[in-house]
Amino acid sequence: MGSESPSPPNLLEEGGELDEEELSPVEDPEGGRTQSSRSSLMTRRGITLRVLLKDGLIEPGDGVLSIHYLGKKFIGDLLADGKIRWVETGQLFNSPSAWATYCKKLVNPAKKSGCGWASVKYRGQKLVQYKTTWLHKYQPAAEMTLASEGEDEDLVEEDDEEGKMMPAEEKNRKGVNKNGLDPTRQEGGQLDRRTDPKECVLLHYSALGSRDAGRDPHTLVELTAFSAMNKFQPFNVAVSSNVLLLVDFHCHLTRSEVVGYLGGRWDTNTQLLTVLRAFPCRTRLADRDAAPAVEEEICQNLLLRGLALVGWYHSHPYGSAHPSLQDIDSQMDYQLKLQGSSNGFQPCLGLVCSPYFHGNPGVESRISPFWVMPPPEQRPNDYGIPMEVEMTYVQDAFLTSDVLHEMKLLLDYYKTAPDLIKFVDVWKAEKTYLDKLKTSLCSHAPKDQAYSQILQHIFNQLLGQDTGSQ
Repeated sequence: MGSESPSPPNLLEEGGELDEEELSPVEDPEGGRTQSSRSSLMTRRGITLRVLLKDGLIEPGDGVLSIHYLGKKFIGDLLADGKIRWVETGQLFNSPSAWATYCKKLVNPAKKSGCGWASVKYRGQKLVQYKTTWLHKYQPAAEMTLASEGEDEDLVEEDDEEGKMMPAEEKNRKGVNKNGLDPTRQEGGQLDRRTDPKECVLLHYSALGSRDAGRDPHTLVELTAFSAMNKFQPFNVAVSSNVLLLVDFHCHLTRSEVVGYLGGRWDTNTQLLTVLRAFPCRTRLADRDAAPAVEEEICQNLLLRGLALVGWYHSHPYGSAHPSLQDIDSQMDYQLKLQGSSNGFQPCLGLVCSPYFHGNPGVESRISPFWVMPPPEQRPNDYGIPMEVEMTYVQDAFLTSDVLHEMKLLLDYYKTAPDLIKFVDVWKAEKTYLDKLKTSLCSHAPKDQAYSQILQHIFNQLLGQDTGSQ
């Protein structure tokens, strides 16, 4: 029996699975003659793009194939020999499954298969429907048999439209723009609020189930370790101690949630994400009028320093350092936005900082790095899975002028704010809020001996006792 020659190794690696076999004439066991593929009982796997092209159900063309996955769109050309050429890179793929798997792994590196025929569309219609049309036309008996047996895994439909991961109105309220930045991040007046830890419900991801519009968006979700899912973390992270110091300082200043962004570099060869700078947003989360100016300033700072936007941070002032349902959706949005039109996977890191949660193990703030794994394709309306990210801590030798400047700007911004922490007040166990801040920042302290003198000047300003000029 003739069959297709094996796919080139590079195409197999890209697609992650073998190509479907081409239909070929088979021998009639009664008459000793060969029959055409149309008259023999064939499986859905045997129906390839070449078969559909030969029988005129589809035609070759530029840009006639498409994939929509988690907000990303991929366009492909259908060649006369049944191969697929990805428009963006010119790469060739032997089958819809190979192309779909490759593209989906760019967005979600944990993806193992592509459900290609249910994912790839030809002129807006899923290819699996063309398989069904072929069977209905040439093998109606086989169509009924296969439908009853559930033979083809490609019949497992997935919700691949861009807006189905989240209701459209929810995405609109978030207002994340083309650059992936949105200092207002979440809607409305519930942002500048003190988070009462008694009001925060903490759930394990398995207890969430499908997305429920009636569920409190501030419900916290435990982070899941990659090892608990028998997976490896898809990227490595190294973070500067100065980044964590500035993040920690910002989150200590106010009783309200704060937000900022992370700048760094992504090395595709080593799969290492290096976080080098933090950029605090000096704005109220609900103040959308100020957002464009804040975004532009951060973009200019990134550009001047030759850095890329690699993540974001925010605080839970009195709550635990676990992401909320709202945070999970925001992180998923940012992951897709930062991916842009890139031809390769690019991670986005989220940090949650909890400075004043009494459940923290020590005086130091708890800072939790996380990344969101998309939900299983068979349950596309579930929440994304918040994953615990392991990162390497890089100790800086000194406090940079950039960090010191940002700290002073933050002091100027919050000094008249009604929700500014009163650092002379007692935090707990006879420790003031200033004592708490000092201890926490020392955990990120640089080796430079001048560090303590510099911070003492900052602390004096916090107390309104600036003695630096004396």
